[in-house]
Parts: sequence; structure tokens; C-alpha cells
Amino acid sequence: MGISTNRGRKNFDEINITPLTDIFLVLLIIMMVIAPMLDQQGLKLLVPNHQEAKQIKEQPKIINVDISDNGSISINGNTVSADSLMFRIQDEAKQKKDGLMIQASGNAPHGSVVSVMDAARTAGVTSISVSEK
Repeated sequence: MGISTNRGRKNFDEINITPLTDIFLVLLIIMMVIAPMLDQQGLKLLVPNHQEAKQIKEQPKIINVDISDNGSISINGNTVSADSLMFRIQDEAKQKKDGLMIQASGNAPHGSVVSVMDAARTAGVTSISVSEK
């Protein structure tokens, strides 16, 4: 009469891969659902052709405002007083709707730049850029 060490149990010979298969199927389904969403991201750009680019360069539609060291303001080369600044910007904005470019010298008074920006906002200009001469 020999003593059995198994005592009626079977040896563990195989690995149950059913749970592993379930996990892989769930991951596959998640990837299949997410993959079409990844293709929709990005920027939609419309690149102008060569002729359109030449027309844009030939006809700038931006109001150019220059501010000198002493605070004098000129719009498209014509000197403007502080009183008529807003009205002059309104007149120019009717023809040039792309925005306003303020080119101030490095020593221009800060108040002059702010007054041009305020006048442009009051005149209805929505796009204002500032650069240094």
C-alpha cells in the first residue's frame, strides 16, 4: 500500500488562455473604435496658388501706422493729428479690411502707441499688430 502524494488531484499541465484571449479581444475592439477618430485631427489649410500670392503682394490691405520718436503719427505716409486719428482709421478701414500694423520706433512714447490702439478699436479694427521700426 503506497502513499499517494496527489491525493486525487490532477497535475496542472496546461495554462488557461481564455482570460488572456478576452483581454486581447477587448483591446482590439477599443483600437478599432478609436482608430477612425485619429484620422480626423489636423489643420485644413488652403494654400494660395502663384497668381493669388502675387495679387496679395501687389495690393496690401493693411493700414500702416508709423509712430516716430517724438510721438508724431502718420497713416500710410500722411501725418495725422491725434484728434482726427480715429476718423482717419475708419476711412482707411473701409478700403483695407485686413487689419492695422503699428510700426513704432524704439523711443516712441508709450502713450502714442496706446492711443493708436484705442482709436483703432473704436474705429472697428479687429486685427492690430505692433512692430518696431
